[in-house]
Amino acid sequence: MTLVTSEEATASKTGVLRVLVGDDQVDVLEALRLLLKGAGHQSVLVDSPQALLKAARAGEFDLILMDLNYARDTTSGAEGLDLLSSLQAQDNYAPVVVMTAWSSVDLAVEAMRRGACDFVQKPWDNARLLETIDKQAREAGERLRTERRVKSEMEIARNVQQKLFPHSNRELKTLDYAGRCLAAREVSGDYYDFLDSGGDGLGCILADVSGKGVAAALLMANLQACFRSQAVEALRHPAETLRVVNKLFYESTPPEHFATLFFGYYDDRSRQLRYANCGHLPPLLVRGDGSVERLEATATVLGVFKQWQSDERSVELRPGDAVVLFTDGVTESGMDSGAEFGEDGLLSLIQGARGDSAGALVERILAAVEGDRHDDVTAVVLRAR
Repeated sequence: MTLVTSEEATASKTGVLRVLVGDDQVDVLEALRLLLKGAGHQSVLVDSPQALLKAARAGEFDLILMDLNYARDTTSGAEGLDLLSSLQAQDNYAPVVVMTAWSSVDLAVEAMRRGACDFVQKPWDNARLLETIDKQAREAGERLRTERRVKSEMEIARNVQQKLFPHSNRELKTLDYAGRCLAAREVSGDYYDFLDSGGDGLGCILADVSGKGVAAALLMANLQACFRSQAVEALRHPAETLRVVNKLFYESTPPEHFATLFFGYYDDRSRQLRYANCGHLPPLLVRGDGSVERLEATATVLGVFKQWQSDERSVELRPGDAVVLFTDGVTESGMDSGAEFGEDGLLSLIQGARGDSAGALVERILAAVEGDRHDDVTAVVLRAR
């Protein structure tokens, strides 16, 4: 049986609360209804765990006030504890205050562990109960407002970061290229970019900044600014460019933060890719004949050492070759479930998609790992033609 004694309306800003009350004793429900009405609050009364779950799922409440002991189990509180777990399982956001005549420290601790925010013993003191209801509802409202503000700010940050990634590519005669990043959270610490050096050249960057979330995203934006502040001509010399970038990044970041990074410059006329790899996972160069080369590290990570140097290497890309750059979120996807994608999985996918365009191969890689990832995942493909 469900007894509804209030209008279906959400709480207003005047301090009126909408409270869901659950107890299997009619006299207790009536006493609580009168108490809440006298305090100017609205109440919805239910007399069973099933009815409480249904009401909580169907409506919005500022607080849930519920008994821990029901007809099936009148002393241990087990039925009420199960109800708390069920409320959590259905993503209840209203604060829950529990009541029982059979209180104990262990029961209170377990109730809190399962989602209750406070504990009241029967028989209750009216003034203290109202004070508890007002306090918990007020604090929950403040938390909700804070969460909404943070969510809004994170959405703004996500939109800003998305605009930092490249959205259009300049056409090259001998190279098709593409990249994309999937953030594990609202924002990412992965960074990829294509830098137009004018003429027949293209700069290509893939980096993984230490940390996660907003802090990593800010470092990512910092790193991008370091690159985009370089003269166009400087991009033709990866090792020298990175020496300057490392100095800027080192001076503007805390010592515990760093970035692994691959930076390459492709010459459309000579088909040469000159590159430096700063402690990043070796990109896979899959030749048209199926053979595989790894573009190994030429230097340590960026941002840790003030004095920093890198070697510079070069490879020729022939028609049908593909260079695949990736962050560890790609190869480590599935690790938690024991089915890690790994380099072997990535290599198998690349070799099975030799006819794909650069963009199609990027999408194929991200689709393979999207459902079982715990980190930012980014892939960049350079496909020679």
